[in-house]
Amino acid sequence: MADVPPTITRELTIGQLAERSGVATSALRFYEDQGLISSRRTSGNQRRYQRDTLRRVAFIKVSQNVGMPLNAIREALHELPEGRTPTKADWARLSEFWKADLNARIWQLTRIRDDLTGCIGCGCLSLDSCALANPYDVCGQRGSGPVRLLEDAPEGAPGCGVSCS
Repeated sequence: MADVPPTITRELTIGQLAERSGVATSALRFYEDQGLISSRRTSGNQRRYQRDTLRRVAFIKVSQNVGMPLNAIREALHELPEGRTPTKADWARLSEFWKADLNARIWQLTRIRDDLTGCIGCGCLSLDSCALANPYDVCGQRGSGPVRLLEDAPEGAPGCGVSCS
C-alpha cells in the first residue's frame, strides 16, 4: 500500500488552534468575544478557525508583549484582509502602525527612569515641597497628572507640553 500524503486541514478546532499557537482555549474564546479573531460554528456548535487565525493569534501575543491595549490590537487587526492569509506587506504596514507609539513609550519610560534617580536622590520625595523636582509647586498649578514626565513628549506620546522643571 502506497503512503498517502497527509491532507491539509483548512480549518482548525479550538484545541488545535490552542496547541499550535500556545494560547489557552479560554484566551482564544476571550479573543473571539473581543472581536480579535473569528470562527464559524459547525452544525454541532463547535468552533472552526481558518488557518490564518494562527498568524492573527501570534500578532495578538506579540502586541500584548509590547504592551498594546486590546482596543489598539483590534483596530490593527481590522486593517488586515478577511478571507485570505495576510501577506508580508500587510504585516509590514501593521508594524509601522506601532512604531510611533512604541517610540513614544520608550521615550516616556526613559524619562521616568532618568528622573526617578534624581528625585529619590534628594531624599524628600515630595512633589509639593521639593525644590529640585518641583520648585514652588509649579506642576501642581498646572493640574493633576504626571505633567513633569510628559513635557517635551515626542509625537504620539501623551503630554501637555508644559515645562514644570
